[in-house]
Amino acid sequence: MPTSETHDANPWHKRFAAQANNRAWDLTTVTRSPEEDREMLDAAHASAWHWGAIGTELNRMRATMLLAEVYALLGHGASAFEFAQTMHAYFVGNPQTPNWEIAFAHAMQAHAAAVAGVSAVHRRAYENASAAIQAIASEEDRAIVMKTFAQIPRP
Repeated sequence: MPTSETHDANPWHKRFAAQANNRAWDLTTVTRSPEEDREMLDAAHASAWHWGAIGTELNRMRATMLLAEVYALLGHGASAFEFAQTMHAYFVGNPQTPNWEIAFAHAMQAHAAAVAGVSAVHRRAYENASAAIQAIASEEDRAIVMKTFAQIPRP
C-alpha cells in the first residue's frame, strides 16, 4: 500500500528515470570510453529501476528496450537477447505502438540477436527493422531510428 512518503517520491522517480534514460540513450550512439560504458549501463539500470517504481507498462518496456541495446553494445548477448525478446513481444503485439517504436523494437531485437549469435532472428529482425524504418512518415523520427540502426551488424 503506497504511503504519503512513497507518493512524495513519485516526482523524483519520474525525474531521475527520464534523466537516466536520456543519458544512457545519448551514450549508445557515441564512441565511449570504458568509464562511459559503465555510466551507460548504470544509467540504463537506474532508469529501469525508477520506472519500475512509478511507471506504466509502456515506461517499463521502453526501459527494457534500452537495457537490450546497452547489453548488446557491451557484448552481453544472452542478457541483451532476453531483454529484447520481452520488449519486442510487447511493442509488436500492441496495436497502439507508433511506427518509429516498432522500428526500434525490430532494430533492438536484431542487435541483441546478432550479439547472442541467434542468426535466424538477427536476419529476420534486421529485415523487419529496415522495412519498418521506411514506413516512418516523419523524417526526424526516421533519422533518430537510423542513428541506432546504423550500429547494428548486417546479417
